[in-house]
Amino acid sequence: MGKKSSNITSEKPIAQMLSTIAAAKGMRYAAISSGSRNAPMVIAFDAQKEIDCLSIIDERSAAFFALGIAQQTNTPVGIVCTSGSAALNYAPAIAEAYYQKIPLVVITADRPVEWINQDDGQTINQVNVYSNYCKASFNLPVDLTHNDDLWHAQRLISEAFNSATEQGNNGPIHINVPFREPLYNEIEKINIDYKIIDVPKVERKLSKESEKKILEIWKSSSKKMIVCGLHKPNKEINILLDNLAKDSSVAILTETTSNMQSDKFIGNIDAVMDSVYDKNKELNKPEILITFGGSITSKKLKTYLRKYKPKHHWHISSSGAHTDTFQSLTDILAIDEKYFFNLLSTQSSKTKGSYCKGLKSLSDKATQFLQTYIGTAPFSDLKVMDIIIQSIPINSNVHLGNSSPIRYANLFETDSKKLINYFCNRGVSGIDGITSTASGAAYSTGKMTTLITGDLAFFYDSNALWNKYLGDNLKIIVINNGGGGIFRLIDSKDSPLLEKYFEAKHSMKAEGIVKANNIPYYSAKNEIELKQGLNNLYKDHKGKPAVLEVFTPNEVNAEVFSGYFKSLKNGN
Repeated sequence: MGKKSSNITSEKPIAQMLSTIAAAKGMRYAAISSGSRNAPMVIAFDAQKEIDCLSIIDERSAAFFALGIAQQTNTPVGIVCTSGSAALNYAPAIAEAYYQKIPLVVITADRPVEWINQDDGQTINQVNVYSNYCKASFNLPVDLTHNDDLWHAQRLISEAFNSATEQGNNGPIHINVPFREPLYNEIEKINIDYKIIDVPKVERKLSKESEKKILEIWKSSSKKMIVCGLHKPNKEINILLDNLAKDSSVAILTETTSNMQSDKFIGNIDAVMDSVYDKNKELNKPEILITFGGSITSKKLKTYLRKYKPKHHWHISSSGAHTDTFQSLTDILAIDEKYFFNLLSTQSSKTKGSYCKGLKSLSDKATQFLQTYIGTAPFSDLKVMDIIIQSIPINSNVHLGNSSPIRYANLFETDSKKLINYFCNRGVSGIDGITSTASGAAYSTGKMTTLITGDLAFFYDSNALWNKYLGDNLKIIVINNGGGGIFRLIDSKDSPLLEKYFEAKHSMKAEGIVKANNIPYYSAKNEIELKQGLNNLYKDHKGKPAVLEVFTPNEVNAEVFSGYFKSLKNGN
């Protein structure tokens, strides 16, 4: 958007206050969408030198772009829009931020309350409009004519930002700001010391009595399973888990998006679950299950642990959320993850066993078998994913599309030596906004960022390319299998309505959309073209991103995928 050369801001005191406190509370980015009612906020935020204001027209894409920034920076990122349906377009990203615990600050302009439901243009009831998937909502006063109005507004804004950045429980908040006309008037900026309320950090630990009880159970158990869900990269926790994995009674299960990587961990969960013989399933259930992080993708693990329940299930949640994914929850540990794993790493088990060794053996065999299987498989999604993963540059970020891409990625063990971090919108697991999220992440980090997405998700979020903040560190790989390939891998594959409704079969190509946005485009229909396309994709495109579209056969994809698990079960 560009900063004003003069020291000018909006004449609206509430807009001045909001933008100033936002900067003081650590906001460094704000994605602003066009409108009139939000003009005071546009002017005021643009006047804040600490905030990088980004002009992104499509509200849905803007919200996901901001989500990607907040996901990487772990700072409050603003999205600012006008009144009416513009605000509703933010909803998908807000829901994703809520379940991923990402500090998105939603700022919507509004009409004054007396004009709601009076057939005035671009007006809806916006108060608490996101209440089901937002940590908190705040409606600011229209005017600051009394000292109590001033005190009240400052308190609300501080409370909003403190809620968004709550220790261990980040999340989106909504600030609704009604404005009366005129909207575009400007005045000389005056530095005002607004009241700001802070929340100091606290240590979240167990009491000595609880520590003793937990550790006694831990030391006396011979089958301990730690399941890592969706998680941001954290070297300290990774090292602590790696140390815990030296204990033969501890099995650590990870998914690609857990970003916990070690050759001691079990990363191909679905393959391991299918490798356990029925007669051994009861024997392999853990005595202690520890879970942390966000959602788990593996349906096979959910099915297994819901049937073969552990005696103790401890879920680490500093917010105290009663997340009982496996229907076996016994204890909520509202404590810091690093503190807890450090505590466990200082303990020696009283009982020795081969619990980890048995599961890790199954994992290693499945990994070896996967490479053998891919070597003989025809060109398909599975083979494409294998080639892509091997081609991703070291020390880079990968964003995975929902549905098929994340599931294929979870079949492969991550290589910790490549220093690759993985992200995916698994909070709500929708296909909307995937490209926009990756774009925001690439913008804020400057790191090489590869998005691996499906065709439907790419077309759904095609406005993500209508964005002037895309750089040459963003590489997009679209796996086009002519529809929603995931629906050939799950129960819907047997429905007579598969192709028309579930798969939504089509013959569209990404080429036209990509070239219309003046972005370099490459395509591949076989293994040779794919390898050449990847070489072209990772070239320096002088400030521009690049897109590689890979065409795969949808029916063959399903056969190859199911064939892998059938062969694995048969021990072939």
